[in-house]
Amino acid sequence: MERTCRRALRLDLLFYGVSLVFAAGNAVFSEFYGYRVWGNFATAGYLVAVALTTAQLVSRTGLSGASRTAARWLWSRWTPVVVVALLAGVVPLLVLIFRRDPAFVWGDWPWSFPAQPEVWVVERSASLLLESGTPYPDLGALGRAPHPDDYTPYGPAMTVFGLPRALFGDGPFTDSRVAFAVVTVLVIVLALKVMRWPRVPVLAAQLAAISPLTLLTLVVAGDDVPVIALIVLAAALAFRAGPAWAGIVIAVVITMKLTALPALAVLAVAIAATRGARAMLIFFGTVITTTAALVIPVLSVDPQSFVEHVVLYPAGLGEAGSPAASPLPGHLLAQLGSVGHAVSLALLALAAGAIATWLVIRPPRDPADVMLRTAVGLGTAIILAPATRWGYLVYPLAMLGALLGFSAARRQEVPGTPAGPTGDHARPPDSAPETDDDPVASPDTRGIQA
Repeated sequence: MERTCRRALRLDLLFYGVSLVFAAGNAVFSEFYGYRVWGNFATAGYLVAVALTTAQLVSRTGLSGASRTAARWLWSRWTPVVVVALLAGVVPLLVLIFRRDPAFVWGDWPWSFPAQPEVWVVERSASLLLESGTPYPDLGALGRAPHPDDYTPYGPAMTVFGLPRALFGDGPFTDSRVAFAVVTVLVIVLALKVMRWPRVPVLAAQLAAISPLTLLTLVVAGDDVPVIALIVLAAALAFRAGPAWAGIVIAVVITMKLTALPALAVLAVAIAATRGARAMLIFFGTVITTTAALVIPVLSVDPQSFVEHVVLYPAGLGEAGSPAASPLPGHLLAQLGSVGHAVSLALLALAAGAIATWLVIRPPRDPADVMLRTAVGLGTAIILAPATRWGYLVYPLAMLGALLGFSAARRQEVPGTPAGPTGDHARPPDSAPETDDDPVASPDTRGIQA
């Protein structure tokens, strides 16, 4: 038990240490104001987490049981998680949305901009929807060549997050990032309810909720985080509530962002493998019906703009090129010229074929399997795509965290199943007392909650 708990704490220390380096790098070197603000607060948050975790490791041999009991909450592995969520998530988000006061004069973009373009693009799309019936600006009416910020590369469902600002005007809490954060939390709570409130491992929370990629994305942009949360919910619903509910949710996701299309394919295979062809037909029927209900009203207003913004631009075929250019392997290959671009696409096609074969030979059988296949598919696409951003790696990383959460739920439903690689199931400090199925439970290790 002692060895297992110390190993878990060493993993925590590694996670917080790497996160600290990432946050400090953004605080010092990033050209973007929002990134620097996040980096400063996140550095403090991860530094406190490192200190707390180090103290917990020392306490395994240097403190008496009485001392540990006197400050039990300090020795919970959940305490650093809460600290990071507050200092690297809630606090910098509040700072940036209040700094976005319309009366405040900023310098040249992007060095002084308190939000990434995704924020005001979503808010602009909501205003356009209310004014003209479509969230997509007519690029032909600009009177100039379009640039990337003129585009709205999202489906119509993403517009919902910009409605508070469009309806109630400028204000800190009408910032679309607030809507992104609130919806994400509500969706994850719903997913936990669907899964019957499993005990979530600390490592799952670290990867999915408080990793630097998740918190940085939420604080400066936010649009990818609810997409991930809804994919997680769709996976839970597919096995707990039936194909129709999963179809509704995944249809909403793909009409927010086409990034979710791999999840649609994985869910379809999973439903066919576990529930049969009839269930798969119900799933696809629900997806098609829901998608049509969300897309057709907008598509009918201006089909040309819809195709330009939602289809051509993300595919790199629009009038303006995508600014996504992180130095990942696919982009580096594409920089070598037409041959390198072709090699990048060929590798992407080979990887897609390999993953499709994996899906057919070993179809997903539960939500954890769905998360694994989706994470691998999206991660491979992000790494090999000719135009890509490193920030998109938040998708596979957060889904690996969700995988651990789903795996824990599966183990809890099968008595006697051993714990995962960290050797523990994480619980907040005020959770129920440990039982014999918890590998951390022992008189000598109760001070550090799993």
